Amino acid sequence: MSLFRASPRNVNLGLTILRIATAVVFINHGRQKLFVYGFTGVSGAFAHMGVPAPGLMGPLIGILEFFGGIALLIGLFTRLLSLAFVCDMLGAIFLVQLSKGFGGFEFEFMLLCASLTLALAGAGRFGVDEMLAQRRERGSPASVR
Repeated sequence: MSLFRASPRNVNLGLTILRIATAVVFINHGRQKLFVYGFTGVSGAFAHMGVPAPGLMGPLIGILEFFGGIALLIGLFTRLLSLAFVCDMLGAIFLVQLSKGFGGFEFEFMLLCASLTLALAGAGRFGVDEMLAQRRERGSPASVR
């Protein structure tokens, strides 16, 4: 193992660890929004925090975080969902946490950065997205010779 250069395998392991850790956090927060507070409770909380269209955004964010988190966990639609999580965290930072200073939004900032990394890099080799890409490449006419 080189101190200065990561092997492709280690890069993929790193992406997998980041993806799973990020997914677990989003799943837990989405679970809380959906199954502890419910649509009414999360809509009320979002209204109290000043989030626009709280009756729509509260449930939508709960669904995104829970079900999108599950998909992220297995590496399915990683780039698309990660972009949605970037938007989610930008909203959380700018609409709710920014006035509290960095100590108030450092958690959301880390989730934003993790999501942005996954949006740029994808799920890595150990995700469903990679398996689907390989399957598609094997079935494409250019790969049949």
